[in-house]
Amino acid sequence: MTEDTPDSLIPYDEIVQEALRAVVGRVLREIERGGSELPGSHHFYITFKTHAQGVTIPKHLRERFPDEMTIVLQNKFWDLDVRDDGFSVGLSFNQIPAKLEVPYSAITAFVDPAVDFGLQFQASAAEMAHEEHENAQNDAAIPDGSAEHSNADGSVADTAEDDGSNVVTVDFGRKK
Repeated sequence: MTEDTPDSLIPYDEIVQEALRAVVGRVLREIERGGSELPGSHHFYITFKTHAQGVTIPKHLRERFPDEMTIVLQNKFWDLDVRDDGFSVGLSFNQIPAKLEVPYSAITAFVDPAVDFGLQFQASAAEMAHEEHENAQNDAAIPDGSAEHSNADGSVADTAEDDGSNVVTVDFGRKK
């Protein structure tokens, strides 16, 4: 594209972002239909804006993660409920159970490291300012079968290396 290319009157970037977020919904719906059990070694890192409209999380988690939070769906989650506009799930944080409701519009990244698949989404202009925060923590079983919580790195950028992985990043907002 050249600098002479006019701005589009069709919101292509919003349409593509919405379609890619629908991929997250479809994947979660498949898991829900399968009895909320993940097949093989699949597991998901889902990063979302904690103050986005429609996000419902306990107060202590919102205080701990004032901007963005990454959750891990792997061994210990329950009550996965997938809807057209988002999902809810039960997770344990430091041995304390919590129910989270996340609309797809709040998701900024979805990664399945078992198969090097990832999606990153644009944040709206209001969400562009990033604040540093602690890593997300929720309980997961370690290979020997004992329970221990693991830290999920809040940054999924490391999984998006140019190594031939299946990470999709769509950014229509930048001119080169």
